[in-house]
Amino acid sequence: MKNLKNILAVIGLICVSGLLIFSVQKAPSDETIGKEKPIVNDYNVYALEMPEGLNFAGEMVPVEDPDIYERMDRELLVNTYWQSNGLLMFKRAQKYFPVIEPILEKNGVPDDFKYLAVIESGLTNAVSPAGARGFWQIMSATGRENGLEVNSNVDERYNLEMATEVACKYLKKAKEQLGSWTLAAAAYNAGNAGISRRLEEQGVNDYYDLLLGEETGRYMFRIVALKEILNNPSKYGFNFNDSHLYSYIPTYKVEVDTAVSDFSQFAKRFGINYKILKIHNPWLREGHLNNKSRKLYAIEIPEEGYYKSNP
Repeated sequence: MKNLKNILAVIGLICVSGLLIFSVQKAPSDETIGKEKPIVNDYNVYALEMPEGLNFAGEMVPVEDPDIYERMDRELLVNTYWQSNGLLMFKRAQKYFPVIEPILEKNGVPDDFKYLAVIESGLTNAVSPAGARGFWQIMSATGRENGLEVNSNVDERYNLEMATEVACKYLKKAKEQLGSWTLAAAAYNAGNAGISRRLEEQGVNDYYDLLLGEETGRYMFRIVALKEILNNPSKYGFNFNDSHLYSYIPTYKVEVDTAVSDFSQFAKRFGINYKILKIHNPWLREGHLNNKSRKLYAIEIPEEGYYKSNP
């Protein structure tokens, strides 16, 4: 019993001492904040200076407006400090921008629209809750209206080249109707009719003067933020070299105007397996091709020497 009393006395003394020490600790002063040794020595979080000359397709972002400044600052911060996603965007951009850029140029659509594809899908064949699909997040009705085949066997919204052509067609029409590339980009998210209605209701003619819902209200700022960051990696703390980036595997096209009963066997004819065939042709949705209409399809086959898998 005596030993137990001694142990309890020691514990009590320790607790009292801890409380006394805690009570005399001072909150950090303004002079000491920011001078503490970081938990991880090579990691710091910084406020960002607002870049000069921010624009989309040559149309300026009016960051001198305090509301616009805050909204632009938010997207720069969010996308700078979402580091894993940022690195993936650099890696994928190296792989897919060379496919997208010449199609935009051919159609007379500003190069900045490739960043719209970045925020729409993260440069993946994403599927939205509403059913939009592919890099450009095209709805099935929009795809069909613009000449894409969309069904359970073939879905050309997953064909990057064809989908980019459809996106260009939509954006040019929106620009013609709404008057600016910024509004055309916003309409890609909210629809031409939706943006036109908001402009008329609020009596303005510029995206940055509109009061919009959360998604469309952030849309252009997200695009401009990704443009700024992807063009200035070291400025925003992203460190990599060319060997870290993904590369687009060169391919050649094989034309098919008949049904294909088994794509696994089809792939073996070209020294690849079914998985690799589908990687390069995600628009082929099943293991066979119906093709009752005898349509001419162009199937991408990777050049030899890039894959080591057995057919």
